[in-house]
Amino acid sequence: MIRSFQGHQPVIPGSSYVDLSAQVIGDVEIGERSSIWMNAVVRGDVNSIRIGSQSNVQDCAVLHGQRHLYSVTVGDWVTIGHNATVHGCVLEDAVLIGMNATVLNNARVGEGSIIAAGAVVPEGTIIPPRTLWTGIPAKMRRELGDKDRELILTYARNYVDYTAIYLRETGR
Repeated sequence: MIRSFQGHQPVIPGSSYVDLSAQVIGDVEIGERSSIWMNAVVRGDVNSIRIGSQSNVQDCAVLHGQRHLYSVTVGDWVTIGHNATVHGCVLEDAVLIGMNATVLNNARVGEGSIIAAGAVVPEGTIIPPRTLWTGIPAKMRRELGDKDRELILTYARNYVDYTAIYLRETGR
C-alpha cells in the first residue's frame, strides 16, 4: 500500500517496484530501479526517508525515523536484507545490511560496508567505509576488499533484475 500522510505523498518512479503487500507511507522518495518487497514497511510519517537508485528493501524489513531528530537516508546500490530494521540512520552507497540486522538512530554505515546478519549497530556508531561488522553490539571484524565489494554489488544487481521481472509480470 502506498499512501500519503499529512500532505506528504511518496515519490516512486515508474522504474521502481513496490510490492502490493508493502507499506510505503508519507515523506518517502525512492530512486530509479529500486525495490520494496513483500511486507516491508517504509514509514515516512515522523521523518523523511530517502532511498537511492538500484537499492532494495527486502521482505519484512522496516525503515523508520525518529520524530524531529533522525531521518533515514539510503544510498545507491544498497541491499537491506529480510527482517532488518533501519532506524534514523544513514547507509552510504553499496552497503549490505544482513538479514535480521538492526541499525539504530544517528548511526552512519560507510560506503561499501557489510553489517552481518543479526548484528545490532548501536545508536551513534560510525562505521568506516569498506568494513565488516558483526555481533551484538556490532564490532568491526575486518576490512573489506574488492571481492567483498563485488559480492555486495551482485546482491544489488540481482534485485535490479528482479525489479524488472516483477514490473513486467504485474504490467506496471
